[in-house]
Amino acid sequence: MNQLRLLKNYFLFFFFSIFYTTGHSQQIHDQDLGWNQVKSILAAIRAPKFSSKNFSIVSYGAKGDGSTDCTKAFKDAIEACSKAGGGRVVVPKGIFMSGAIHLKSNVNLYISKKATIKFYTDPSKYLPVVFTRFESVECYNYSPLIYAYGQENIALTGKGTLDGQADDTNWWKWKGSKIPNEINQVESVNKLNKMGEEGIPVSERVFGENHYLRSSFIQFIKCKNILIDGISIVRSPMWEINPVLSENITVQNIKISSLGPNNDGCDPESCKNVLIKNCVFNTGDDCIAIKSGRNNDGRRVDVPSENIIIQNCRMNDGHGGVVIGSEISGSVRNVFAENCVMDSPNLDRALRIKTNSVRGGIVENIYMRNIKIGQVKEAVVLVSFQYQEGDAGNFTPVVRNIYVSNVTSDKSNYGLYLDAYERSPVTNVFIEKCNFNGVKNGNLLNYTRDLIFKEFYINGKLVEVQ
Repeated sequence: MNQLRLLKNYFLFFFFSIFYTTGHSQQIHDQDLGWNQVKSILAAIRAPKFSSKNFSIVSYGAKGDGSTDCTKAFKDAIEACSKAGGGRVVVPKGIFMSGAIHLKSNVNLYISKKATIKFYTDPSKYLPVVFTRFESVECYNYSPLIYAYGQENIALTGKGTLDGQADDTNWWKWKGSKIPNEINQVESVNKLNKMGEEGIPVSERVFGENHYLRSSFIQFIKCKNILIDGISIVRSPMWEINPVLSENITVQNIKISSLGPNNDGCDPESCKNVLIKNCVFNTGDDCIAIKSGRNNDGRRVDVPSENIIIQNCRMNDGHGGVVIGSEISGSVRNVFAENCVMDSPNLDRALRIKTNSVRGGIVENIYMRNIKIGQVKEAVVLVSFQYQEGDAGNFTPVVRNIYVSNVTSDKSNYGLYLDAYERSPVTNVFIEKCNFNGVKNGNLLNYTRDLIFKEFYINGKLVEVQ
């Protein structure tokens, strides 16, 4: 009997060893296959090229004196440039005041090194309303500060500055205030979200004046071939760079410093083939947040974000470095983040996926490697299905295939924080060659499946799957 028991134990050990080794090898293979996609995705992302013709806004009546309203000069220069087949609309040295700027195909708005465009905080400067998304629900609202709809080959380049002039006395107070009866967005946000849930036609979702829904700084909708290169962005009303339903997008060499409410740095939304590289983020919300529509409205449009590459970026203050969600109902797949530095006592997480059963959606194929983290407040890798409403809906989210390798961290509350549902565990998470130090509470793992750790250390101790 003892021999039979020993033989049985041997075969069980052999079987599970083969199973573990095979699964481990498969995850390494899948990780390699994933990173091998980057080259082909980058090959598909080509920055637009422009005619050498220059159209100075000064020639159309603009004055860089910090007081003259140059809105019409921008409009006329962009119109002339587009009609001439394209080129550069040049903003020379100076401070130029403007309302909404709408780009057209084949136009590169070039902001010179010592040039600043300051945008008015008077909401009437952003009327009439335009087709937009507010927090990922489609509607008609105030124009974003810089906007394009259905255009191709558009750019914002140069070494100059875009200044939204937002602060607690104008746009930011619309988020909400502790002051009784203070004007804010709450009533209109609830109304818009209800319209989205009830399927009210977008043409009837008209907001704007007296509704207090803040504009994004830069929003390009249904556009192709976008380049944003070299500029600095400060004091945004809300989200800063928000391409929507667009493709072939390059955002590079950007410096963002805007610490207001919902001041996300770069939010590709239902976009395909996006490169974000060599950027610096210091934000009041997520540094990079990848989205795909909210709740019923996101499912109606049903366009995922996919093929997003993030390289050589620096994340300082923010709710998260690379974030997916929470407006994620159209799903997200194929996200690659590498060679970044994240470090601030005011940065909450490095990689964050936030969703719930009201949002739903599928998040899959998320890759992160060669990331150096100084400190984050909460966790290095966080997946939460309990965001906002929590488990209050009928659209169970799916999160699978997360590959994290060669990530180091010096300080955090948790290493991994994976909090899913029993019916939908976070599946296929591979952590390899990672060292998380200064971790206060270890890992939190609620409802996970197919975790594999290889050379994963927390506070100097090897972590094994339990």
